Amino acid sequence: MRIGVYLAHPRPDSFNRALFDAVVDELRGRDVDVRAHDLYAEGFNPALAAAETETVAEVAPSADDLVQAHRSEIADLDALVFVHPNWWGMPPAILTGWVQRVLVPGVAYKLGTADGEPAGLLKAGRALVLNTSDTPAEREREEFGDPLQRIWSACVLPYVGITDLRRTVFRTVTNSDERQRADWLREARELAAALLDPRNADT
Repeated sequence: MRIGVYLAHPRPDSFNRALFDAVVDELRGRDVDVRAHDLYAEGFNPALAAAETETVAEVAPSADDLVQAHRSEIADLDALVFVHPNWWGMPPAILTGWVQRVLVPGVAYKLGTADGEPAGLLKAGRALVLNTSDTPAEREREEFGDPLQRIWSACVLPYVGITDLRRTVFRTVTNSDERQRADWLREARELAAALLDPRNADT
């Protein structure tokens, strides 16, 4: 399998980085072809160019070599993993920009008309999203409506053809101790390994 793993956190000492490293290590230990991307370390530019604002017509190849490399790579991936914090109910801006610049028409989906139904083009049928948060689960659900769940499960991944979404939130991170974090890292490894289970394969 070929799996893309994407980290969106600017601090190299963050728990998000530890989750990313654990997932990458687990998958590589299982002979997976892992394409690991620390978007901040790569210097990914999230600013959408005017030529990239199409929603129906296929977007031309990007003048940004890194953006174009991500577009080319994602077409051949079997699964995706995203690791990022919950910031203001949104992914970090760098990941939002990655979605807008990489998952473009002609690469990730095709659309006949602006109000039509998209046809997902990605080979990947499943995705794992690992989030960190300092908001208690009940407040996230009752007061905010868990916006990250809506973003990934309704607004982004189904649009590009991913129908199997697994998402886990580790909370609350700021006040967690080393034992709790070790447990979370073990869980992240288990969730990554579960992506490889043939019983979960699309039929």
